[in-house]
Amino acid sequence: MDINPEELLRRRRDLTLEQLRQSQRQLVREIQDRYNELGIAVDHLRSYFSHDDSDEDHDNSSSTKMKCKQRNKQCSKFNKIARPLSSETPRILRDREYGHLTSSKHDNNISKFYSDNLRDFVSQHLPSILKEKEMNLGTINKIFASKWLNDSQVVVGTKCNKLMVMDVRNNNLVHIQSLKSTKESIPAECPCGIHSIAINPSRTLLATGAQNTNDLAVYELPTFDPLCVGEQAHKDWIFDMDWVDDEHVITGSRDSSLALWCVDSQGLSTESAGEPHMHGHRVIVPFTAKMCNQAHRVRALTLGRKRGVMGVLSMNAKFHFWDIQTFRQLESVDLTWKRENVCTASSEEMGLFAVGSQAYVTLLDQRSGGEVKSTWLQIPSRHGERGIRSLSFNQNMITIGTGDGRVLFFDMRISKFLYNIDNEYCELQAGNGWLRYDANYREHFNQCQYPNAIYTHCYDENKVRLFAAGGPLPAGLYGNYAGLFY
Repeated sequence: MDINPEELLRRRRDLTLEQLRQSQRQLVREIQDRYNELGIAVDHLRSYFSHDDSDEDHDNSSSTKMKCKQRNKQCSKFNKIARPLSSETPRILRDREYGHLTSSKHDNNISKFYSDNLRDFVSQHLPSILKEKEMNLGTINKIFASKWLNDSQVVVGTKCNKLMVMDVRNNNLVHIQSLKSTKESIPAECPCGIHSIAINPSRTLLATGAQNTNDLAVYELPTFDPLCVGEQAHKDWIFDMDWVDDEHVITGSRDSSLALWCVDSQGLSTESAGEPHMHGHRVIVPFTAKMCNQAHRVRALTLGRKRGVMGVLSMNAKFHFWDIQTFRQLESVDLTWKRENVCTASSEEMGLFAVGSQAYVTLLDQRSGGEVKSTWLQIPSRHGERGIRSLSFNQNMITIGTGDGRVLFFDMRISKFLYNIDNEYCELQAGNGWLRYDANYREHFNQCQYPNAIYTHCYDENKVRLFAAGGPLPAGLYGNYAGLFY
């Protein structure tokens, strides 16, 4: 019996989820057993130190009094040990893993500790212990975008316009069919591949580029059933996109335009009946589309949802602020560093936008009275200036993927890059990846070594594993790299 890729993917996901739950239940049982043993040991110690010997009661010697005094002192210390760890700890771990809501004030305090202190601690100390597991991608060309789907799967988009799901445990790859546009859609020249992948907050829809790289494609998760294609918004490549909420997604294009799309669970738009075409999925048009003033080619965008502001980066070294609710441009600022501004990220906690250029990360703060304040940090150079290709925030840490195959970490609290125990920069180094040694390589690149650029990276849900991917930096080289750091 033939099983289509979507059904196979669904079955693997269900099996993986059940195995994950079983392992978590087993972990809870083991932790409970260990703390029960600890609780019993504490009870024995309490009993020993609080025991009164009848002979000592009648003995008034100074040595006996001294022993009793020492014993009482030790007893007071052990009485401060809280035995109910055996019942509290597994429940807290279970709630944290499954996202159960807490009810008591004590539970809320514990949850706040985990969300604030523990994740912040992990972001500081995790990079120094991460080890690489390089993934085999076959002969695809350069990964430009990636997102974690669940605990074991990552979806990636490539320069050769392939959308693929990778299982990081066994390296299995499943190819997702690109969605075709109608005949009314005019494809952009020289297709660039998939530069962006976005998953909505409820994790029910995934947006990316269609077969025509100037159109939007939306799939249902977790099955990857085709939902709709968005047309008539952009004339050139879609470089970036992000969801505003579960039904609205914004796209930015190389033609300097931005488009807002409205997609519901049926794949319908408020501006279109969304009738299915010959390929089975529906077609929608943008809710609205606008040109970004003073922008020459929109290169990246990022949302600051808490403040209702979107940051848009254009290739003429300008950063543009937009109001998310009204989809109206607020202002534009000139960036200090002009070369190779290609990536951006935002921090909800700190209210900052970050822009990566050839050698600097520029930090933009628009909160104080409408005036935009900027500062920057210079990344340590190793192979010359090969640029910053990907950025993300993890708590107070900025994660930086470079064009020379490194991942660096900058701590905002101390305004310094992380160092390891050898007093060197804490950095992750990309592996060799795969490179096609074709005629173009032999003619133009044979005498040089080019490390793999980190075009994309993303943390898993618990922020303890990092997926990094990319390929050779020169446009004329064909190859790929992907690694899991855990």
